[in-house]
Amino acid sequence: MVYRYLFGIRPVILLSGSTLITLLAFLFLLSCSRQPVYPEPPVRGSDVAVDIARLKVECPLFFTLPYHGKKVNFFVMRTANGVVSFLDACASCYPYKLGYRVDRGQLACRRCNVRYSLSNIEKGFGNCFPIQIEGHLKDGEYRIPVSRLQAAADNF
Repeated sequence: MVYRYLFGIRPVILLSGSTLITLLAFLFLLSCSRQPVYPEPPVRGSDVAVDIARLKVECPLFFTLPYHGKKVNFFVMRTANGVVSFLDACASCYPYKLGYRVDRGQLACRRCNVRYSLSNIEKGFGNCFPIQIEGHLKDGEYRIPVSRLQAAADNF
């Protein structure tokens, strides 16, 4: 690192090209190695209650439910056949706590990059498939018992 005065005003730190590349690579890896955190879900009584009017077809809505120091991530999505919900984890990659991302109409594992079409998510096949969480419709909301999500905390 070299300190220089820019226009005689204050010191500016100049980094060599290799130092800058190393710093950017470190920041990239750090940003990709953490469990995502999403907004907390709305809770009514003992259920998470997601307004189905907010749900778009094949567009997952992600949430994080804090529980005993863990972040239980899940998503709710409208499909052609109704509304479904899944943990943001699978049986294979859950120890890494990275979850999924949506990429061009597909759900992609952040760890192994296995992809699933959002239009076929209900079929549930594959080695890195998200773990389904049962819920039900009530009064225009998709409800998931909080206890069911808390029971899944071991996946996070």
